[in-house]
Amino acid sequence: MSRRTLLRGLAGVGIALPFLEAMEAQAATAAAPKRFVFVFSANGTIPPNWTPTGTETAFTLGSILAPLNEFKSKLLILDNLNMQSAGFGPGDAHQKGMAQLLTGTELQSGTLFPGGDSSTVGWGGGISVDQEIANKVGQNDRFPSLLFGVQTGGANIWSRMSYSGPGTPLPPEDNPRGMFDRIFANFNTDPQGLAELRFRRQSVLDSTKDDFLRLKTRLGGTDLQKVDAHLESIRDIERRLDLEATAPGAACVKPAQPASMDHMKNENYPAVGRLQMDLLAMALTCNLTKVATLQWSRSVSQVSHPWAGVADRHHDLSHFGDSDTVVQDKLTKINTWYAQQFAYLLGKLNSITEGDKKLLDNTAVLWGNELGKGNSHTRNDVPFVLAGSCGGYFRTGRYLKYNNAWHNDLLVSVLNAMGVPATKFGNPAHCKGPLPNLV
Repeated sequence: MSRRTLLRGLAGVGIALPFLEAMEAQAATAAAPKRFVFVFSANGTIPPNWTPTGTETAFTLGSILAPLNEFKSKLLILDNLNMQSAGFGPGDAHQKGMAQLLTGTELQSGTLFPGGDSSTVGWGGGISVDQEIANKVGQNDRFPSLLFGVQTGGANIWSRMSYSGPGTPLPPEDNPRGMFDRIFANFNTDPQGLAELRFRRQSVLDSTKDDFLRLKTRLGGTDLQKVDAHLESIRDIERRLDLEATAPGAACVKPAQPASMDHMKNENYPAVGRLQMDLLAMALTCNLTKVATLQWSRSVSQVSHPWAGVADRHHDLSHFGDSDTVVQDKLTKINTWYAQQFAYLLGKLNSITEGDKKLLDNTAVLWGNELGKGNSHTRNDVPFVLAGSCGGYFRTGRYLKYNNAWHNDLLVSVLNAMGVPATKFGNPAHCKGPLPNLV
C-alpha cells in the first residue's frame, strides 16, 4: 500500500489515511533500482594535474579533480587504463577513441567519413555498453535509456558514442526543451491521476481490440497479418500505459519547463549543461530510466570556455606541447571546469534519499574521455573516474593505479554491477574479464 493511498468517495473526494503497517512493509521491502550514467568530455587531460598522489586509500586529488573532494569517499579514481581496442582498426585517433569508448569494438570500414592518412571509415562496430545495459534491465522502464547532449553537433563519427548495434549510432538530444518535452511534458506524478488516465485509455483500447477480434473472422490471410500487426501495436500501447502508471520515486517532482534559448550558442554552453543535468537527475529520481548518458560536446571539441577564463578553442589548445606552460594552464582550467560540472551532477544525485542510502549510492556514474592526452592523441592512460557504488557493488573511496589494464574490462565490470552477467564485452580479443580490485 502506497503512503499516498486515499479513501475515495463517489464525488471524487479523497481522505488521507494515517501511516499503516502495510505502508511500512512496502517501504521496507521496496529496493531502490541500480542505475548507470556515463559522462563524456573531450580532448584528453593534463596527466600531472589530473593524477592523484598517495596510496590506494590515503590519497590527495590532483588540481583538476579537486572539485570532487566532497565526494572522495564515493569515488574510484582509475589510473593507467588503456583503450586497448582503439589501437586497432580504421580511423584516426579521435574517431577510434569516440566510437570505441563505450563499444570496445573497432570501427567499420567504409566511405562515410575521412579517416586520416587518405583513408575513409564507417560507423562504430558494435553495441555500446549503455545500450547493452538498457536492453537487459531497462525494457520495463518508460525510457530504456536517455541520451543527453550539450552541443554535440551533427551526426558523424566524431559526435556519436552510443550505438544500438554495429553501424547504428544513437543521437543525443542537445536541446533541453526537447528533452523536457520528451520526458516530462505529459508526466503525471499523482498515482491516482495516473490510474484514472490509464483506465480511460484502456477502456478505448479494450473496445477497439474486441472489434478487431470480431473482424478477424471475416478476413483473408493478408488482412489477418495486418490485423495481427495492429493488435500487436495495441499491446505495445498497453505496455507503455502500464509504465506510465508506475509510481515515481518519493522525491520525484515534475521540473519546470526550461526557458527557451539558442542551445547551440557557445555562450549558452554552461546553462544548457546545467539544465540537462537537472533533467537527468530528475529522470532517475522519478524512476523513468535506469540508464543515461551526458555528452559534453564531441571529440575534437572546439568549444571555448570564457567562463573558465579561457577564450581559446579547446581542440586548438590541446595540440600544443607539454613545455608550453601557458597552454597547459589553460587546459587545466578547462578540465577543472568539467570536474566542477561532474561534481554538480554528483551533488544532485547525492541530495536524493532512497531508504537508508542516497540515489548516488545506488548509481554508477562513470566519467571518461576519448583520449589520454590531446597533443599525443594517445588512447592509453585515459582518464576515468567512477562515482557511486551501484548499490554497494563497487568499493569506493580509493585511488587505483593499474599496470596498463584494458578499458573493455571496465565495461564488463559496469555490466556486472548492473546485474548483467558477462565476462567479455566488445571485441573479446581486447578483453580479459572484469577489471580487478573494484568490488
